[in-house]
Amino acid sequence: MGASETASGVGARPADGAALLGVEGISAGYGQMEILHGVSLVVRRGEMVSIIGPNGAGKSTVFKTIVGLLRAKAGHMVFDGQEIGRLRADQVLPLGLAYVPQGRIVFPQMTVLENLEMGGYIERDAARLRAALERVYALFPILAERAKQKAGTMSGGEQQMVAIGRALMTAPKLILLDEPSLGLSPKFVSLIFEKLVEMKRTGDTLLVVEQNAAKALSVADRGYVLELGRNRFEGTGQSLLTDPEVKRLYLGG
Repeated sequence: MGASETASGVGARPADGAALLGVEGISAGYGQMEILHGVSLVVRRGEMVSIIGPNGAGKSTVFKTIVGLLRAKAGHMVFDGQEIGRLRADQVLPLGLAYVPQGRIVFPQMTVLENLEMGGYIERDAARLRAALERVYALFPILAERAKQKAGTMSGGEQQMVAIGRALMTAPKLILLDEPSLGLSPKFVSLIFEKLVEMKRTGDTLLVVEQNAAKALSVADRGYVLELGRNRFEGTGQSLLTDPEVKRLYLGG
């Protein structure tokens, strides 16, 4: 489907054998307020997929519905071959999903190492935990240097590294990152995006909601644009970046 065409959900069917995550026609919201109106998307193994759109488009609501914090009122969600639409968050996440919510949520009175260990609480294999920790430290060397520092005393960008590192501790099949650059200095925005690209290059599959739309599309294999809880555009990251209508409406150009 071209970037300038309205997404219809065709090609976003969970039955797609190449899809790690298939979301088709989900509707969800808060109480009687419906936020999502038939949203569809696909994430294939090894991809980085970005979701962009204006405030109130429903981007974060999509994530909360996928991970089971909200119950979809309609539609289907299949992750790694399993229907997850009726599962709670504590049932979804052990299947291989990791969720990094917006706001750099860390345990402030716990050390960096303790925060990371909390991320691996469902992993009982000590060797796998050590390997995951070594991988986090290789990706974010500063976390190894500050392993004993309380997370609450770190800068915003450093706390975001802790949050991402904690999500990696279970070696997830898919990582959902909600606004990873929100509120960070330009230096840390660039660094976080560099690390996301590195994660993708080394085999991680990423679904990213991001307010820095141009930056998100520039590093994404594919992207979806949401507006008022509906699919508006979809395409490769580059095709969306250069689409005149997307540029006019969402990229400030």
